[in-house]
Amino acid sequence: MLESYAAGRWFRADDEGRPVLDAVTGEEISRISSTGLDLGAMVQHARTVGAPALQALTFHERAALLKAVAKDLMTRKDEFYELSYSTGATARDSAVDIDGGIGTVFSMASKGTREMPNDTVYLDGGTERLGRAGTFLGQHIYTSRPGVAVQINAFNFPVWGMLEKLAPAVLAGAPTIVKPAAQTAYLTEAVVRRIIDAGLLPEGALQLLCGSPQGLLDELTVQDQVAFTGSAHTAGLLRNHTNVLHGGVQLGVEADSLNCSILGPDVAVDDPEFDLFVMGVVTEMTVKAGQKCTAIRRVLVPRDRADAVAEAISARLAKVTVGNPRAEGVRMGALVSLDQREEVRKAIQSLRASAEIVFGNPDRVDTVDADPERGAFISPVLLKAADGAVEPHDVEAFGPVSTLIAYDDVDHAVRLAAQGKGSLVGSLATHDPDVARRVVLGAAPWHGRILVLDRDDAAESTGHGSPLPVLVHGGPGRAGGGEELGGVRAVLHYMQRTAIQASPDMLTAITGRWTAGSARNDDGVHPFRKSLASLRIGDTIASAPRTVTLADIDHFAEFTGDTFYAHTDPEAAAKNPLFGGIVAHGYLVVSLAAGLFVEPNPGPVLANFGVDNLRFLTPVKADDSIAVTLTVKQITPRTSADYGEVRWDAVVVNQDGEPVATYDVLTLVSKEWTD
Repeated sequence: MLESYAAGRWFRADDEGRPVLDAVTGEEISRISSTGLDLGAMVQHARTVGAPALQALTFHERAALLKAVAKDLMTRKDEFYELSYSTGATARDSAVDIDGGIGTVFSMASKGTREMPNDTVYLDGGTERLGRAGTFLGQHIYTSRPGVAVQINAFNFPVWGMLEKLAPAVLAGAPTIVKPAAQTAYLTEAVVRRIIDAGLLPEGALQLLCGSPQGLLDELTVQDQVAFTGSAHTAGLLRNHTNVLHGGVQLGVEADSLNCSILGPDVAVDDPEFDLFVMGVVTEMTVKAGQKCTAIRRVLVPRDRADAVAEAISARLAKVTVGNPRAEGVRMGALVSLDQREEVRKAIQSLRASAEIVFGNPDRVDTVDADPERGAFISPVLLKAADGAVEPHDVEAFGPVSTLIAYDDVDHAVRLAAQGKGSLVGSLATHDPDVARRVVLGAAPWHGRILVLDRDDAAESTGHGSPLPVLVHGGPGRAGGGEELGGVRAVLHYMQRTAIQASPDMLTAITGRWTAGSARNDDGVHPFRKSLASLRIGDTIASAPRTVTLADIDHFAEFTGDTFYAHTDPEAAAKNPLFGGIVAHGYLVVSLAAGLFVEPNPGPVLANFGVDNLRFLTPVKADDSIAVTLTVKQITPRTSADYGEVRWDAVVVNQDGEPVATYDVLTLVSKEWTD
């Protein structure tokens, strides 16, 4: 019997449960049941134990936990691969699921460290000035919710499906309850058990529900969220739950998706894009036996090349060996269950109302080292639709099935793509920039992601069906309207955005980042002499003025080679309506400013590693003077190093107090320093 992990302990139901079968052999692997599981206690444990423990950590500390989890899971990959064979997955399929899931955790951990502060508050954009004097400002912030993140997953990705939701939830400080699909729950359970046994996440941050989730949504309230991946039918039931309709529970859905791939009208049979297109279709039909929410269901091709495409795809499909995924040479394994095979066969029958099969037989398949009837095996099936066919745009056969559809011109192809009523991903094979622009802009409102494939990007392309942690995954309409992944965006989905209105000093106190207009601290000690241990937000140095001479400007022009006329030609510069005469180079101003605020002796400041948000505001003319005020804006200690990042606010003004340049200086500073 598979076990659930609930409220700090492993739970095993005491009834017989229902059997979970090996997709390849049909033998019973385990049983699954949640009878007797206290769902209310799970939710309460997440809220009262998991949430406080996670939210006491900064984003960087949570990211470090995720990195440790990913490293630990990598050491157990072989065990997970062995279990994955029983789901019908080949080694290649398992890599997509297992390595893809672990890789997503690594990626999110990196995003948390590199793009989020070492704090518990995330700032969204800059400040908004709400009054003339600058004493009343606005700032959007993200904070952790005191609720639970519930994920209800599909059977096709028992590892990736869990980890791609878990990683951003952990970064957001959201404790998670995982509900895997019954057919492949044994693999999810093995991964969760390893995470729990490793003890890397705080107690309550991760719980597992193996079995029916009946009643779980009844326990959720306004601060809780549900991320669902599965059928549109089940999504509809969840959308109509009273706690979603009236109780404020947030629901994100990734549902059915009739994804398409389009062969551009510019592509001839002998072009590289033709082969890339065909390979892409065959790959998406056969990886995970077509059981991917991102698989290509509709193959849109120019009418005069439809037969050539059908022949090329069929020729490649004929080389695909089906059978026991453990056997050498097998390229496609089984569907997840016999019930799923029947669902696919029914869908194919529906598609045949307006399409003919040009390759494959849904009722018969030759298999390697496997019984084709005891295991959930099926042949890849390619259909060709009649003109005006409706079924290919309405019916999803969730298996190795695609339908070829002919189009007349680019506008027709875009209309056909839109007939899917919203998809996770579409792809286009073309080497014509005009075709690419027309198709992408026409199809974008109906798709969450679009891949444009040609000879230039093919070597590095991750393919049509691979969601990436740095890009959003989701789609409008039929695809559910939800959105996951996308780097830091994935974290923010789990957090609350709030607009704060306050004085500059109050915003500095609330956000942990110095806000222009708030107090500065000049204690007579140069901030570059302070380590992170003594440096504080608002520490400031105001420099003495320095006159910028014509000789400075001439030297900079000669030394750098920047002889733009506004710096070197008095007559031409005088005619420039912005300058009215010779002006200093902007980068000369920045260089001179650095000389005004730098402390030259060895100290805790190790390096300058960048300048952000540089703006030149007022021209500096010969014999103008400039001065700079440098203020500690943000301090970000690195958890894995003896130094941290310090962001400084730099404002350069002229002799009249007018801002000449504003920018952020980025430095690396030691955590400790002894003179």
